[in-house]
Amino acid sequence: MDYQTILYEVSNGIGRITLNRPEVYNACNEQMTTELFDALSNAASDELVRCVILTGAGKAFCSGQDLKEAPQAGTERDLRDSLRRRYNPIVRLMRSMPKPIIAGINGVAAGAGLSLALAADVRIMSTNARLVEAFIAIALIPDSGATFFYPRMLGYTRAFEFATLNKPISADEAYRLGLVTMLASPRAFPHALNAIATKYAQGPTQTYGYVKMLLQRGLTATLDEMLELEEEYQQRAGSSDDYREGVAAFREKRQPKFQGR
Repeated sequence: MDYQTILYEVSNGIGRITLNRPEVYNACNEQMTTELFDALSNAASDELVRCVILTGAGKAFCSGQDLKEAPQAGTERDLRDSLRRRYNPIVRLMRSMPKPIIAGINGVAAGAGLSLALAADVRIMSTNARLVEAFIAIALIPDSGATFFYPRMLGYTRAFEFATLNKPISADEAYRLGLVTMLASPRAFPHALNAIATKYAQGPTQTYGYVKMLLQRGLTATLDEMLELEEEYQQRAGSSDDYREGVAAFREKRQPKFQGR
């Protein structure tokens, strides 16, 4: 697909998706969400991709839905259709993809853009970036998975405060609250993002997929259910080429060379 609103490249096991509408702070229009879903689908099925980076061009990660697409006064937009057809499939794909996804929050992440960042598995944030829950400013509720992620990451009280007061969260506060994994200065940010992506791209990709699925199941399953799933997936992991390579490397006192299978 010839992308117009995103950049997509694959190199050294990393599929890098860059939201590329910097003139509007990478706000999501219809075309961008269509292209983003397509790029994520390609990354999910491409055996050469063992880790995905999602980041933004210019000064922003993503400022959310492009309000220029909002209907004119006196008309009503079908918001249910927008979520069901555009945003929700992206979030579901990100959470089900059996590969690590790293959100590189290079600048502001607001509204649905913040939801996209929270749907990733790892979040690295520039110290000059901020998180903004922008929905309440236009009398809408948080969406695109936000009401799922917020209480799990922040607890109910902080989640309610963040979702209703529209008070931005700085990078330092985001790290303290556990919303992001790592902070980096603007100058060091590209290197930090590439370094963690490279580590994942060189790791046991199939096992990362198992861990991702199991941790999500563990949010709602019982202990007995998780113990049974651990039995099943430990057996699967133990049958992999990467497991055999890991054991051999340990015995030979060298770094393993995982192939992702």
